[in-house]
Amino acid sequence: MTRVNTPSPPRIFHGWFVVAAAFAVTFLGFGSAYTFSAFVEPLQRDFGASRGSVSLVFSLAGFVYFGFGVLSGPLADRWGSRRLAVLGMALLGAGLALASMAGSIVGVYAAYGLGVGLGIGCAYVPAIGAVQHWFVRRRGFASGLAVSGIGVGTLVMPPLAAHLIGMLGWRGAYLVLGALAATAGIGMALLLDGDPAARGLGPDGDPPRRHAQGSRPGGMPLREAVTSRPFVTLYAACLISSFGVFVPFVHLVPYAVDGGVPPASAVLLLGVIGAGSTAGRFFLGGLADRIGRQPFLVAMFVGMALALAIWGLSAGFWALAVFALLFGVFYGGWVAVMPAVVMDHFGGRNISGIIGVLYTSVAFGTLVGPSVAGFAFDASHSYALPILASVGANLAAAAIAASVSKAGLPPGGERASPRAG
Repeated sequence: MTRVNTPSPPRIFHGWFVVAAAFAVTFLGFGSAYTFSAFVEPLQRDFGASRGSVSLVFSLAGFVYFGFGVLSGPLADRWGSRRLAVLGMALLGAGLALASMAGSIVGVYAAYGLGVGLGIGCAYVPAIGAVQHWFVRRRGFASGLAVSGIGVGTLVMPPLAAHLIGMLGWRGAYLVLGALAATAGIGMALLLDGDPAARGLGPDGDPPRRHAQGSRPGGMPLREAVTSRPFVTLYAACLISSFGVFVPFVHLVPYAVDGGVPPASAVLLLGVIGAGSTAGRFFLGGLADRIGRQPFLVAMFVGMALALAIWGLSAGFWALAVFALLFGVFYGGWVAVMPAVVMDHFGGRNISGIIGVLYTSVAFGTLVGPSVAGFAFDASHSYALPILASVGANLAAAAIAASVSKAGLPPGGERASPRAG
């Protein structure tokens, strides 16, 4: 009897495990950070603080975690993404746990701002930088899947936090979130790997190129990249956009409650942003690969501006839900495509370091935008001016980013010429 050899099922490309690890890191990191809107009211009540001073907690954390990428990115290029991400998840858990013990709003600044800020700062840029090495043709899609953890985390974690606050109080809620971030986050971060050649693999599952084993990826040196015109232009666009992008993550829930939306329903609006963001990351990342990633970035800035304009005209839960969904879609598309745009321009040699420097722009925007919006509300009892400023910031960012598009970046490929290390 003749024996028929059937082909064994293909192995799953290891790059997708790296994507899953980055997804988990962004889910737990940003999901925990974006629960903050649910904590604004109890922190104001317990510490007798103004909305502006409470908003500063999130702004400080955002400044640290986006700004710290300037250090964690180059460290990941040198030491590997896994070590940095594991450390980051441990710091995140510790920061949330220490915030649960704070005796004053200043204690929350120190525990949450530094612990959560340093934790995400150590983990985020190395995690998304690792993904870039595993893909070329499907880089936009893979990046979208990886950072969709931010969207799913925004969908799941704020309602979970609100439920925990109702059951355990805000202190108990922070303690539970800290334990979850540390245990699950460290476990998944161990799967991160930024070197396909070391496993005998090439990007996208292709056979490795000859002599790829042990060679450094091509691309621009860090100093040359960050002083180039495309980088400076991208930096300016992200900086200006970020003044407005993170305002809803802190102030949408208080805005809705001030307008008569029940607190339990208001928290769900953050989940709607997360749902839209998840859809944007899943579906728009692949679209960007087909239509051109740089023009797609410009479209995301315009989309966020239009969505923020809808916020300024909205009242009631359902109108705000429409805003939250649209804003989430465009915000998710922005976050998904940015690492791929950086890789297209500058290559992979120093990808984590370049992304880390770029994200210092987002750090400054996050520090200023939500806190200034809070103090503006304290002074005027209205969010009209902060929302209008947010719209203008994103339109300006679109105009700046469009100037890079004119340089003729190929629709799906890298422009940076490969250079041996």
